[in-house]
Amino acid sequence: MPTDAAAPLIALIAGEDSGDQLGADLITALRKHYPDARFVGIGGRRMQEHGFESWYDIRELSLFGFAEVISHLPRLLRLRKELMARLLAAKPAIVVGIDAPDFNLGLERRLKQAGLRTVHYVSPSIWAWREKRADKIGQSVHRVLCLFPMEPPIYARHGIDARFVGHPLADRFPLVSDRVPARRALQLPLDVPVLALLPGSRHSELERMGNTFLEAAQRIAAAMPGLRVVIPAANSRALATLQGMLARGPRDDSAPILVDGHAHEAMLAADVVLLASGTATLETMLAKRPMVVGYRVSPLSYRIARLFNMLKTDVYALPNILARACGMGKDTLLAPELMQDDFTAEKLTQATLQLFRDSERRGAIVAAFEQLHEALRGHLPGHAGDHAAAAIVELLGHGR
Repeated sequence: MPTDAAAPLIALIAGEDSGDQLGADLITALRKHYPDARFVGIGGRRMQEHGFESWYDIRELSLFGFAEVISHLPRLLRLRKELMARLLAAKPAIVVGIDAPDFNLGLERRLKQAGLRTVHYVSPSIWAWREKRADKIGQSVHRVLCLFPMEPPIYARHGIDARFVGHPLADRFPLVSDRVPARRALQLPLDVPVLALLPGSRHSELERMGNTFLEAAQRIAAAMPGLRVVIPAANSRALATLQGMLARGPRDDSAPILVDGHAHEAMLAADVVLLASGTATLETMLAKRPMVVGYRVSPLSYRIARLFNMLKTDVYALPNILARACGMGKDTLLAPELMQDDFTAEKLTQATLQLFRDSERRGAIVAAFEQLHEALRGHLPGHAGDHAAAAIVELLGHGR
């Protein structure tokens, strides 16, 4: 298929829900330069609503952890081989892998070797998982688009072209948040303490950690009469799973309020957030809400990570990593972390109650989160999707 400079064929490969949102924003921004461009590859509902042609179901790539990936490895390898053949036949003007590094980087490397332009959008966490990976990433792509300001300097040490484009989530939250509209939207009283509970979005996470989070919420509610606990389900499958778990719990006024979606409203409505480690910790930071973070991976994944000394950081939650990267001190811990063996209902309860009872600490955390929000915006005009699109257009060498 010939490449038309005015209407290029652009391939996007997104791996899960967060990548689908990034891809949708990117398509919108790229259409400002190429109104007639055609977008193909792997994407979800949001991307398809913007005219994207998805060759495969995005859920094929929505896996997490070593054990989960290993069990699906033959199918993933077949899918990647088929996708590579289709892309080589189509000859897109550029291929953009959106996150999903375990799948995308190998694909991008082969496509780059075959003469296609490649970009990786969302840098793998090289600051946590072996900086030397930057060299391999450079072999796979012509440019890396970074969401965090501390990432391009790491790539620069390896002679790799990387651009900070700002974090798209920083565009979705105001710098100063307002609790009242969120509580009204969720029909929560304005004068009672509220805990938002986000126990994970993947089914495997809920199976592994859901009951521990729910037990902690029950203990916190018992220690704080009048507390309202709100749980935003990330998707329909999570909603059904949580409904089953909650059916076994108390049904009085202390019972959690389960809502379908509305995660941002739940965060904004809360005084404190108790949640699983992941992107939601960044969203909670941008909502300016103090949080307690917990996580437990499968025993096999944990043993593999420890055996090969893969982790290069002693903190896991993004707000804590950003605080250190932005010069707030190497011992700064804005969000208490309870990981693996420390992930117990008792410890989650204690840490959450301490936050509820220390208003001075909560105020200091909110002030620090406002500073980090500004850092993620990067003082760049416009939105993150616009900057990502501009970096791609620059590689293509044409556009409006």
